[in-house]
Amino acid sequence: MAYALRHVDSDSAQDVVSETFLVAWRKLASVPDEPLPWLLVVARNTISNLRRSGRRQARVAVELERLRQVAEPAAAADVLATERATVLTQLAALTPKEREALLLITWDGLTPEQAARVAGCSLPAFHVRLFRARRRLCVDGEPDAPPHADAAQRPLPLAGGTS
Repeated sequence: MAYALRHVDSDSAQDVVSETFLVAWRKLASVPDEPLPWLLVVARNTISNLRRSGRRQARVAVELERLRQVAEPAAAADVLATERATVLTQLAALTPKEREALLLITWDGLTPEQAARVAGCSLPAFHVRLFRARRRLCVDGEPDAPPHADAAQRPLPLAGGTS
């Protein structure tokens, strides 16, 4: 046990000693009259096997981690491609004016006032286009989802043009 403890941790040393005496039991007929040197050679060989096994396991663990890291982005890319195709299909189902209204707000980040100017319509007409686009996306997409994340943050202006 002392020989094994000098070379490996205590749990592994117990395994080495067990394996060494198992080999001695199996080869009892070939154990020399002075068994200690022979047992130490068997223990040394067992420790070498243990270390090789540990290196193989470490290489396999590194390879598995590398494969996991490669697989995760690929799975995420598949999800993104599917979501992108869904969004493009939903956008294509909108009228050109509804699509423009939605993209000016969500993609270009314009305020409704700025987007109405770009679209060449009044602010109330723009709000109607945006409302219809969001409603159609909500009906075609997820019925329980809010039409737009910031819809509650941007209330429609009152008749006087103020919020």
